[in-house]
Amino acid sequence: MVAEIGRRSANLLIVLFIFSCSSGNVQEAEKQNWYKGNLHTHSYWSDGDEFPEVIMQWYKEKGYHFVALSDHNIFQEGEKWVNIRKDSLYRTAFQDYLAAYGEEWVVYEEEGEDLKVKLKTFDEYAPLYHEAERFIMLPAEEISAGYEGKPLHLNATNLDKLIQPREGGSVVEVLQNNINAVLEQRKVSGKPMMVHINHPNFRWAITLEDMIRLKGERFFEVYNGHPSVNNLGDSTRIGYEEMWDFINIAYLEKKQPLLFGLATDDSHSYHEQSSKLANAGRGWVMVQTDTLSPASLIHALEQGDFYASTGVALETLNYTNNTLQVVAQAKEGVNYTLEFIGCEKGEKETRVLKTVQGNSAEFEVGQDMLFVRCKITSSEPQPNPVENMTNQLAWTQPVQPE
Repeated sequence: MVAEIGRRSANLLIVLFIFSCSSGNVQEAEKQNWYKGNLHTHSYWSDGDEFPEVIMQWYKEKGYHFVALSDHNIFQEGEKWVNIRKDSLYRTAFQDYLAAYGEEWVVYEEEGEDLKVKLKTFDEYAPLYHEAERFIMLPAEEISAGYEGKPLHLNATNLDKLIQPREGGSVVEVLQNNINAVLEQRKVSGKPMMVHINHPNFRWAITLEDMIRLKGERFFEVYNGHPSVNNLGDSTRIGYEEMWDFINIAYLEKKQPLLFGLATDDSHSYHEQSSKLANAGRGWVMVQTDTLSPASLIHALEQGDFYASTGVALETLNYTNNTLQVVAQAKEGVNYTLEFIGCEKGEKETRVLKTVQGNSAEFEVGQDMLFVRCKITSSEPQPNPVENMTNQLAWTQPVQPE
């Protein structure tokens, strides 16, 4: 009996070893969890119009697992007061805030018609929402620099301390100096951090050529939920998805790692819903990893173990043995179009390699391919879209043949 148990244990160890060594851009679902998160959010600490506590409560109630509150060039630390607008919409919202959190929590001053409120710091409000394997917050900052009037914004997530915007002699130099500042802080602190380029087409500030010249950048926003960022480009300038592919072709030619695409809210407005306002709930990432922690999430993001979404949920996303498998969550009355998009070696642009009408498909990534990704389009409309992006979408990350 002991010998039999020993043989079974040995066989089990062999199976586990083989299983653990399976390669792929997305890990095996059996040992991983999916975590939903938004990496670009604003509050009263900069140019958002709501208290951090209310924002975090909204995201947690909506099923998000992590949020990076990334206000412009500021951490939620120290003392900061905000003047509440006299508009009844904002005064009513303040009364709701006061009723929800109480006089002992809310510090405010009234003088005539003026109303000022002292904002809670990250260290004060974050513990209210932290819940193991349910919800965490990541300290973040939108590093907001510029060059000759062009807004050059990067989000730094899980920072150890505030980074003051770096200057430079060109768009590329400014961006690179700020990327380097984040990477240097990560190196010195030993803390996992990530930096991503925000909305390149916002005021047409960052061109494809600028993006290609960057080094050390692993992420950018393939979708941003702000109504003024030109996700789709215009008649003469390309949109983010097309930009993404050209960047990756150039990066691979230079032996740089692939650039991964995020979907974010860039939320500022929380009291009214409109296609003309930067509302919450438009774009997010679904990260596949074993633990809800900053280190685990950032590691998975850097491995490409995630997809970006504006509404589409994937039931399966797996890349094993050079086969990319995608299964969208089936919904009654909802149809899906799955497009596998890639670039062959020696080519200078991507093309649609395979189109499937249905919620499930797979694609074998041959050795002749530079990379392949999948775009999933749902017939279900997005509840509160921006630009002309009316249908719910998802984007998997590009994968390379092994």
